[in-house]
Order: sequence, then structure tokens, then C-alpha cells
Amino acid sequence: MAMTAPKKLKFAVTDVAGIKDLQRDYEVFRTTLEGILGIKIEFFPVENPTAAAPALLSREVDIVFAGPSEYLILNARAKAIPIIAIERNNYHSIIVVRAGSPIKLLAQLKDKTIAMRNIGSTSGHLAPTKLLIDAGLDPKTDFKTVMLDDKGVQALKKGEVDAWATASDRYKNILESEGLIEKDFSVVFKGPLLPGDVFVASNQLASSFIEDMRSRMIQHQDKLIQSLVAAKANQKYKGGKLITANDADYNMIRQVYQKIGQGNFL
Repeated sequence: MAMTAPKKLKFAVTDVAGIKDLQRDYEVFRTTLEGILGIKIEFFPVENPTAAAPALLSREVDIVFAGPSEYLILNARAKAIPIIAIERNNYHSIIVVRAGSPIKLLAQLKDKTIAMRNIGSTSGHLAPTKLLIDAGLDPKTDFKTVMLDDKGVQALKKGEVDAWATASDRYKNILESEGLIEKDFSVVFKGPLLPGDVFVASNQLASSFIEDMRSRMIQHQDKLIQSLVAAKANQKYKGGKLITANDADYNMIRQVYQKIGQGNFL
């Protein structure tokens, strides 16, 4: 590795708070990446998803693994550089109604109530909101959103909401865990493949080092994916692949934040 390589790297994951959870979900990955880069890697726990931005700015952390909406915050507030994204199989937003519902098109959700996952969730809030915007609906005035996590499907079944937004790769598992059957529901719309979770680097690392890290991660991606899915929490990455991350891939999510009046959030 080039002389510009640091002696060690601090690694954070935006949605994992404590050191114990980091060790449980990312220890195998940490040691695998350490071997691939030939550099000591230490965990750096962050209290919440946005706490990684000041940590990047102050060089307390060098690499962060973030979801798409967290990436936008890290990029806007800490000028974080995208390294690698994980492209997941069958990772789309879907909008679901009850079987037999008269709703067949997204535009028919005007003046309706839609259950979504939680604020800032890529597949369960931002991407479905983008689908509704593209169908001509204004998220501020044309429909009501309720954040119900995975219980949105129960609210849909009971008729408390008119539609439910979720991720295609979670859909069947959620139905199963809630004791529901697929034939009681109908997928009205399936959106495009969503941008992946992304590894970002501090912009204070040498660009030649970031480039070297990117090529090594892609070269050894089978090992890295395997080490990620060793943890129960990371099964969603099974069958995924590592691709070069581009900032423009996340513009779709930036647009949603602007449309829902949260542009200043970035």
C-alpha cells in the first residue's frame, strides 16, 4: 500500500450504537477488512446516525457504513467521500393495498392514508414518497403518512390505512412474522432498484489511499459480503455485490427531502 496509508482506521456504522452491538454484527467484517487492507481497524461507536458527521469532521472516525439517507447527511455536513455501495438483490420499494381494493394506480392514493416504516427509511419512507411524487401527488397536501414500522401491514389488514409501503426484499418475511398471507394483499407498484448502503471515507484521507481501498474492497468482495452476512442482523446483504459508489446515485433521495420541506436537513 502507498505511503499515504494511515497506521490505523476507525470504523463506525450509523445505525449501530453500542460497542457490543458493533462487535456482534461487524466483528467478522472488521477483521476481514483489516486483512484485506493490511491496516489495523478499530470500532468507533456513534450515539445516533447523525453523530457520525461531526466524528468524520474531527477525524475521530475514518470510515463509516451508512444507509442512503445517512449518507446524504454525512456528505452534506462532513463532505464524506463515497467509496463502495452494496447493491442488494430485489431491493425495491413497493406499495401494497388489500386484495380487492379499488386502488390500482398510485395517483388513486390522493386523499388516502399510507402506512410507512419510519422517518428517513430509504425503502419504507423516502423512496415510496418519491414514487408518489412521480405519480403527481404532493406529499405535504395530497396524502397522509403514518409511521408504523412493520406494523403497517396489520393496520392495512384492519382497514385503518389505505396502503402500506415497504421493501420488496422484506415483504414476505414481514407477512410471515405477522401471521398474514400474501393472497390478502396486492402490490400496486414496485419502484426501481434502490441505491445501496454505502461505505464512506473521511475527506482527510489521501485520495490515492481511498482509491486503493476501493479497488481492494471490490477485488475481495466475495470475502467481504460473506463476512457481513455472518451476522444475523446483516442477512439483507446476502447475494449482494459491491459496486463503486457515486454521489449522483443518491440524488433521488435528495429530491424527496427537498419536496417534503427537509432540504435544510442536508
